[in-house]
Amino acid sequence: MAKKRIRPAKAFRGVLTLPGDKSISHRSAILAALAAGKSEIFNYSPAADCESTLRCLRGLGVKIEEKGSGIIVEGKGLAGWTKPRKALDAGNSGTTMRLLAGALAGQEFASELTGDNSLRRRPMRRVMEPLRQMGAKIEAREDEFAPLEIEGGALRAIEYAPKVASAQVKSAVLLAGLFAEGETVVREPIHTRDHTELALHEMGAAISRQDGAVRLQGRPKLIARQMVVPGDISAATFFLAATLIVPDSDLIIQGVGLNPTRTAVLDFLASMGAPVSVVALGTHDGELAGDINVRYAPIKGGKISGAMTARLIDELPMLAALGPYTEEGIEIRDAKELRVKESDRIAAMAENLRKMGAEVEEFPDGLRVGARGAGRLHGATIDPHEDHRIAMAFAIAALGAEGETIIRDPQCVAISFPNFFDLLESLLKLEPEDKKQ
Repeated sequence: MAKKRIRPAKAFRGVLTLPGDKSISHRSAILAALAAGKSEIFNYSPAADCESTLRCLRGLGVKIEEKGSGIIVEGKGLAGWTKPRKALDAGNSGTTMRLLAGALAGQEFASELTGDNSLRRRPMRRVMEPLRQMGAKIEAREDEFAPLEIEGGALRAIEYAPKVASAQVKSAVLLAGLFAEGETVVREPIHTRDHTELALHEMGAAISRQDGAVRLQGRPKLIARQMVVPGDISAATFFLAATLIVPDSDLIIQGVGLNPTRTAVLDFLASMGAPVSVVALGTHDGELAGDINVRYAPIKGGKISGAMTARLIDELPMLAALGPYTEEGIEIRDAKELRVKESDRIAAMAENLRKMGAEVEEFPDGLRVGARGAGRLHGATIDPHEDHRIAMAFAIAALGAEGETIIRDPQCVAISFPNFFDLLESLLKLEPEDKKQ
């Protein structure tokens, strides 16, 4: 699929069930591989990133069977992984590389983690530093970039405060802490997503959180179990935005993960006047989940900065693209992290929004997207820079634009959401003139 054509919509309606949450899927598979016995994980994410995690685990001697929309993982215990025959390929997945670096730091063998060209440009020192403090020997290109060569072995528990608010760094330290004697402590200035901690607790680890400090007792015996992965709230954001862009729209998204560290997007949309509600709330395997209902309404816009930026890091591309459809625009600050994602997301958003006629001011740490003007955005040819979230954000923005928008390289959405375009089209009511084409 060399390009995808998106035409204006007159309505966006339906009931939707989303693939499993990427973040939870990665963590569930890795922890199941470190547990003793068989774990069955239902609704495992079909994203290419999560497939990368499974490929790496298989390279470490872990048997994984696909079963319907889930997987069965035969865990080998903390000491059961075997030395890989070749470098472990994390593909495009920073989560795979950073989390596995933590788990591999405690193994009694050497290993190498690599990835595609994009991943080999992403910063890894933030993970390497605490793991070195714990006793791991890690070498990297320019002491920063993959491939990572990891000499595992005996680790010591540490107390660590990450310099950058990052759930991936926290998770890497906690996974390494499984192999250390004593108590590993991670102190967070901002409460990042806590899927690793919840999964560890569900699988029998002694882990607690108090006053911003996560404490883990080393050398637990993790217990294999059944797990259900809720729908991905980051994926839900695209469809919530579509409903707020296209008049006469109404949507229900069922079974979405509503972990409090991930629901900032609902709070932000509600603060702008979006009629968003949550029903059927329940807890499954330590994770909150429920149904989200949203309908079209004019929204006023807002500013995202500080701790809110860290909590919305995956949703920022879509929220930026929502800016031209608000009454006051959207400003994003304190988001330098977006410069080192799969693409420079700040530059990619600014470039493509301008192509569609939006007013954009770019900053080193973010951007400001102007409010709705007298006319609509216009269609354009979008270059997502091989970034899945950029491609999806502009596919949604195009629903309210005048004329046709072309998304180049749309296949990049498979990194996180392979059936995105199919689900999108299933909910669309096209404008009459487009039905004739």
